[in-house]
Amino acid sequence: MELFDTHCHIDVAEFAPDRAAVIAAARRAGVTRMLVPAVDAAGIPALLALCRAEPGFYPALGLHPVYVEQHRPEDVDFVAAQIAEAKPAAVGEIGLDFFVPGLDRGKQQTLFEAHLRLARAADLPVVLHVRKAHDQVLATLRRIKVRGGFAHAFNGSMQQAQQYIDLGFRLGFGGTLTYDRSNRIRALAVELPLEAIVLETDAPDMVVSNHRGERNDPEYIVESLQVLAALRNATPQAIAAATTRNSCAVLGIQ
Repeated sequence: MELFDTHCHIDVAEFAPDRAAVIAAARRAGVTRMLVPAVDAAGIPALLALCRAEPGFYPALGLHPVYVEQHRPEDVDFVAAQIAEAKPAAVGEIGLDFFVPGLDRGKQQTLFEAHLRLARAADLPVVLHVRKAHDQVLATLRRIKVRGGFAHAFNGSMQQAQQYIDLGFRLGFGGTLTYDRSNRIRALAVELPLEAIVLETDAPDMVVSNHRGERNDPEYIVESLQVLAALRNATPQAIAAATTRNSCAVLGIQ
C-alpha cells in the first residue's frame, strides 16, 4: 500500500528530537508522500529545506489563521516571493477559525483573501483550515475562485461537503475517525463519494484513539485507513489506492 498524508506538520519542533526515525517509521507503514503545510513565515525556509531533502514531501506555503495576530503585513509579501521562487505544491495552511476566542475575524478574512489571490495567480490548490466558519469560507471561495484543494479535518455538514466538492475540493479525514463517539464524522465518511476523500494526520496534533494523550505521528495514518475501510466495507488496499489517487489529482502530480 502507498499512502499520502495530505496534512502533516513534520517540520515542527515537536519532531526535532527524532524526526528521521519518525519519517522512517512512516515510510515503513506505507506513507510514501506527505503534504507539509506552513503555519508562519519564520518556519518556511526550514520547511522548504526538509521537503527538498525528503523524496515525496511536498510543501504548502501560507500563514495559519490561528496566528493572525502574530503575522506581520510583510509576511504575505514573503509568502508570495517564496511561492514564486520555490513553486510549492499548494498554498496553505489558510482559512478562517471562528472557534478560538479572541481572534480578529476581519484580519483573518483579509489574510485569507490575500492568500486566495496568491493561489489563483500561481494556479495552485489551497489547504484550508476551517473551524465554525464553513459558510463564510465557502462564500469567499465562490467570490475568489481557486483551483480547489483540501478541506483539512473536515467537520461540516453533508450540504457543506457537497459545496466544497463542487468547488474542486477533497475532504480530509484523520484521527477523529478512530474515536467511537465520532458518529457524525463517521457518517460523513460513509456517505461521501470515495472520490472526495483524502487521508491526513495533522501530526503532531489530532492523534488517533489508540495513542490518546501522545504525540501524533504520521505512521498512525494506517489506523485511520483501517477504520475508514471498515466503515465503507472495503479493503484497506482499495481505500489507500483511492485516497492516494485523489490526493495526487488535487496537486497535479503522478
